[in-house]
Amino acid sequence: MGKLVGRFSEKKMLQSALETDRSELIAVYGRRRVGKTFLIRQVYEGRILFELSGLHNGSLRDQLTNFQQRLASKGSELKRPATWLEAFSQLEHYLSGLKTKKKKVIFIDEFPWLASRRSKFMMAFENFWNSYATRRSDLVVVICGSAAAYMVQNIIRNRGGLHNRVTRRLRLLPFDLHETQLFLRSKSIRYSAYDILQLYMAIGGIPQYLENLVVGESVAQAIDRLCFIKDAPLRTEFRDVFASLYEQPERHSAIVRTLGKSRRGLTRNEVSAKTKIPTGGMLTRTLEELEESGFIERYSAFRNVKKDALYRLSDEYSLFYLKFIENSPSKESGTWLKQYTSHAYRSWVGFSFETVCLKHVRQIKAELGIAEVASDNYSWVQKGGDEGAQIDLVIDRADNVINLCEMKFYNAPFAIDKSYAAEIMHKRDAFQESTNTSKNLFVTLVTTFGLKRNAYSLQLVQNQLEIACLFKA
Repeated sequence: MGKLVGRFSEKKMLQSALETDRSELIAVYGRRRVGKTFLIRQVYEGRILFELSGLHNGSLRDQLTNFQQRLASKGSELKRPATWLEAFSQLEHYLSGLKTKKKKVIFIDEFPWLASRRSKFMMAFENFWNSYATRRSDLVVVICGSAAAYMVQNIIRNRGGLHNRVTRRLRLLPFDLHETQLFLRSKSIRYSAYDILQLYMAIGGIPQYLENLVVGESVAQAIDRLCFIKDAPLRTEFRDVFASLYEQPERHSAIVRTLGKSRRGLTRNEVSAKTKIPTGGMLTRTLEELEESGFIERYSAFRNVKKDALYRLSDEYSLFYLKFIENSPSKESGTWLKQYTSHAYRSWVGFSFETVCLKHVRQIKAELGIAEVASDNYSWVQKGGDEGAQIDLVIDRADNVINLCEMKFYNAPFAIDKSYAAEIMHKRDAFQESTNTSKNLFVTLVTTFGLKRNAYSLQLVQNQLEIACLFKA
């Protein structure tokens, strides 16, 4: 990758750690290929005085040899340490000999690979931070890992020597549509908003996936090359990414596969019943790990934070893989173009567009002019299991309005016909009756190219938004 694109709030947070009068311990985590290492190196360019990256499946001897080599590159002629306590003692000696008074960045990448069982790395790191780093005011220690579950459980929620020691945490998520557009432009790739949206719905906003795009290809050609032809780089990514993130990925994969079959989403109990994972601590931990890694999202039921919350598959690539790539026998170009008229395509594109919109609620609120209005977001499903009466995005506002949001992906201005008008009225009336709300109900449509003006749109729709609003910063 070249120049850092987007990541505005993340850059601001990391840069601000250089301005404080204390040492900072920053935990950075997110799924692999999301750009964690690149972000840290770019923001702290010229300020990283020591960098160490864990070796995947490396033995203790391998890891300590790697540490020695990294420190030796700084001019320190030291023997290979026998333990991590000795290694961090050598690092302390090196740092104490530096004359600069500026903040110094220590970057430890792939932290979980270093902290293997019986390595005593965590004990030594805790000692380094508590006994040395906190006595200084000029260190920024960044620890980074792709295994989000490990980082949350063992660092963020640490109950030992690092309890409440992390001063800043950064969960790095994929690019949103605005950042995706900026990234493509930095590569001189200029797609329309509609085409970028189609690309995003297939592979998401993972920078490393987007890095594979080249100038001169249509979106359909790019998806063919990345996902379907022989040796396509994303053809086996689904299996590889779960294997790299979790020690026992079978449960995680089972939940993702199960959610991929449900457009409505599933409650915790439904997930348990369909995957045969008992509804206990194991299920809780697995759902949390998937949520922290950005594969699934939990949407609270209307005005109820926990009860009846729905879990949905929110990772675009995983949904696309399960729907089209996994069982595709073709390894020839043109595979994706042949899908455009299929029922599977229409089903997928509708669900995926809803998912993308749910990730851009901030932009939707801004376009509605309610960015400064206190509001909460919910999902709503009519009691009794009527899947026809579901609203994926309900914006409950403090100014006596509730937006009932419908998302429609279409390749032209969308026309509300008699059948869909009846569906909208049914949802609105069912919501009114079920919630007994006294607030004004505004039907809000988010579409690709707007609404055709007709009697139904004039009668039923209070707000209409086009995809251009999703691309705003």
